[in-house]
Order: sequence, then C-alpha cells, then structure tokens
Amino acid sequence: MDHLLHLDRRLDELDPPRWPAPDADATPLIRKVHALRRVPLGELGPEELRMLVVQQVALPFVLPLVVRLLAEEPLLDARFYEGDLLLAAVGVPASAWARLPEPAARLRAVVATLPETAVAELPSGAAASLGRFLGQPDPPR
Repeated sequence: MDHLLHLDRRLDELDPPRWPAPDADATPLIRKVHALRRVPLGELGPEELRMLVVQQVALPFVLPLVVRLLAEEPLLDARFYEGDLLLAAVGVPASAWARLPEPAARLRAVVATLPETAVAELPSGAAASLGRFLGQPDPPR
C-alpha cells in the first residue's frame, strides 16, 4: 500500500484504535504526540515527523513521509541539529523497516551516498548507526 496516498487523513484514522485524550497530568510530550495524531499527514513538518519517529508512533505511515524528505535533503535539521531526522529514522527497529521495503531501500540509497565528510560532522556514534542501518557490522573498538 502506498502510504503517501493518505496525506489528507490523520493518524487516528489510519492507525486504529483512535487514541483517547491524554490524562490531565500527561507530560507536554505526551500531549503533543496525541495532538499530532489528529493532524493531516500532509501538514506534518520535519519536527513533528521526527517526534513521531522517535516515539515510534504509526511508523508505517510516518516513515514514508520521512524518507521523502530525506531523499531531498538527507541532513535536514528537524529541530536539534543537521541530520537529526536521518538519525531518528535509521534508529527505528529493523522490524518496522521490514514492513516498508521500498522506503527502506530508498533510505539505504540515500545513506550510502552521504559524503564521509558530512557523516564525520554528525554527532558521536552517528557513523555506526548509519552503518548498522546499511547492514554493516560495527567497527572494532
């Protein structure tokens, strides 16, 4: 199924069950994630997508959108630093990517073409995370 066909729909519709309102004492993060489930997919920006990826919310619908952005700008700064959306995406469990073989292959192609100089400027551990996503073994310590 092409998850990008649903840009006018909300995660609460696409990823049942619909989430109830957060508890009154919920953290700001919980309230924000609940609110993002009620936003049409096409209106989610890089920062919101990064948040959903990190929280592993509705990944079958969120990851294709993330890959589309990263294909255009691999080191997109979604909130904290250049490449934060990319590192969030490659940090997703392999089981989630297994359900999305085409976006996974597209993202692997993006990662494989990153210049070494750009990877070196990412936070510590980024090269290992990118390598794991590509299926490379961790370098010896």
